[in-house]
Amino acid sequence: METATGHSMMHKDLLEACKRGDSRAQMKIYRLYYKPMYHVSHRILGDTMEAEDVMQVAFLVAFKNIGSVDLNISFGGWLKRIVVNRSLDALRKRKPQVELVADYPDEITSESSYQPEEGTIEEKVEKVRRALEKLPEKYRVVLSLNLFEGYDHDEIGQILGVTPSTSRAQLSRGKQKLLQLMTG
Repeated sequence: METATGHSMMHKDLLEACKRGDSRAQMKIYRLYYKPMYHVSHRILGDTMEAEDVMQVAFLVAFKNIGSVDLNISFGGWLKRIVVNRSLDALRKRKPQVELVADYPDEITSESSYQPEEGTIEEKVEKVRRALEKLPEKYRVVLSLNLFEGYDHDEIGQILGVTPSTSRAQLSRGKQKLLQLMTG
């Protein structure tokens, strides 16, 4: 629905209607963005029910604050930032601190040592999804923010309150753990 120069006219009209409090427009926007935003939250949290709760809160926050958003910027990017922040808030409530410390692996294994198994794409995707869910939070969060959401290490550091080098170390260790889970 979004074009390279911004939102399509229909999309922009829906967002304008949302600014006016039009509940039908809000429901249409919700339907357009729910699934991808749910996946953002679920990858961070690893819990279906918690991701559902985060989604409800994120959309309420978005619709409450939509009047302050410049519709010439990406609504999806703004909404994703809300979802990421709410997901991280949920993680912090789950534990007083999501432990994100620089832990350098004792042994560095080559990422090229992973040999994909035969199988359908769906089977491979499901295997990766299951392995991601088994990762410790400290790895899953950084891996999700970097690989799936496209944040760089400086941004991840700001979001999580860690240094960029800690983010890089967690990403490296997380990739190794993911490969271990997938080959083990």
